Amino acid sequence: MKKKNKLVSAALALCIALSATACGDDDSSSKAETTTTAATTTAATTAATTAKTKPTETTPETTTAAGEESKPEEEKEPEAELEYWSDDSPVKQSIIDWVAEVTDPESDKFIPVEDRIVVSDVDGTLIGELYPAYFDYCQFVHRALYDDTYKAPKEMQDYAHVLEEAFKTRTLPKNSATDHAKWAALAYKGMTPEELIAYSKEFMKSQAEGFENLTRGDAYYWPMKSLVKYLQAHDFTVYAVSGTDRTLVRAVVCDNFGIAPNNVIGTDVTFTATGMGDTDGLDYTYQKDDKLVFGGEYITKNLKFNKVWFIAREIGKVPVLALGNSSGDLAMGQYTVNNDKYDARAYMLLCDDTERDYGKLDVAEKFKGQCEELGFTTVSMKNDFATIYGFDIKLSEAEEEQEQKEAA
Repeated sequence: MKKKNKLVSAALALCIALSATACGDDDSSSKAETTTTAATTTAATTAATTAKTKPTETTPETTTAAGEESKPEEEKEPEAELEYWSDDSPVKQSIIDWVAEVTDPESDKFIPVEDRIVVSDVDGTLIGELYPAYFDYCQFVHRALYDDTYKAPKEMQDYAHVLEEAFKTRTLPKNSATDHAKWAALAYKGMTPEELIAYSKEFMKSQAEGFENLTRGDAYYWPMKSLVKYLQAHDFTVYAVSGTDRTLVRAVVCDNFGIAPNNVIGTDVTFTATGMGDTDGLDYTYQKDDKLVFGGEYITKNLKFNKVWFIAREIGKVPVLALGNSSGDLAMGQYTVNNDKYDARAYMLLCDDTERDYGKLDVAEKFKGQCEELGFTTVSMKNDFATIYGFDIKLSEAEEEQEQKEAA
């Protein structure tokens, strides 16, 4: 038995020696891996220094030490930066300070992850609303007047012409919120939600009127996109709360802002099934060959106080941060800052930039006064934003001249 053990020990020793020689004496494989890693790092560095014209998401670079086996690691979303805000913006700093405080477990203002709820308006807060009007208004006019695949009723066409005429002054007619909602719901009757999303994404490719080098799909505010990413990186859940039909909002914000479809709250419209006919929903069972389609009527416009009860109904918690830009968002902001459990905030954008956007100074001044009375923080698009739509975007010359005439 002892002789057998000695033979086994000798064999093991020989194997170890041979293994050491293979891994230690010939380092060609290590050199090859090191060279590959260096080349990859150089390429990544070069790519990182390339100028970008649009904000993009980045993923952290990973390297494998020479001679070590590469092991798959779970990819982590890098912490976003609050980019595209002016360096000296006091609003930017107040956001950073607030986020740092409420996410610090040692702070007496700490907010648990499950309660870090953000509600944000869309038009005029996340995306532009003056090119020359709200995205959904522009799409409706296109649908009613210029879509060869759709035959709009005459009454709908008449209203679309009224809206189109109003676009020239960027001032909408009285009662447009509810009038438009009624006709827009009818315009998409019979479409599936997926079809409306595809239709909207196609329309997003069209030119943003009044701007050069800008499509409607790219007409979002760079600083606000970075703010959403910044909040999400600190475990805030962001909800889009809009007066626009919720399915259409999903087309606009879900991909651009990384907001989940179930975190979109918008104006409600009716739905039906393709085989349902006039049968009441309580008396009908969805069939195998059915499709869910729009019923052609709007139910409730999600503006002003309606935003409050929509939020209460669909989220079930009072938010800790509200973002908006108009009187339609004041109720939502007040509901948020009334949160008696946490240090909640409301930030409201002012349309005060007339050089990079179609701002309205009188409207901005009036809204600023309303916000100050309520204790909300106002965001000057002119002073707090380093850019709005991108550094290569500008107003078209014809529109710019018209703006100057109106200002004079």
